[in-house]
Amino acid sequence: MQEVLRTGDPVRASWAIATLADAGIEAVLADLNTHMLEGSGVAIPRRVLTASEDASRARWILETNDPMKPAP
Repeated sequence: MQEVLRTGDPVRASWAIATLADAGIEAVLADLNTHMLEGSGVAIPRRVLTASEDASRARWILETNDPMKPAP
């Protein structure tokens, strides 16, 4: 498994999982509950992981479909 996204924003993490699923890439959300140990929810970001063979394509998909990326 390789990390393709790290974020403290649970909505962004959910968007990434759904976007990758739409592209046929299985992704796993790691560190989902560790933020509860810390207390604030943002100091320990969540990680989106995919199989190593899908990681490069997954990063490209997330980069090109990022709704937070400014338009050219």
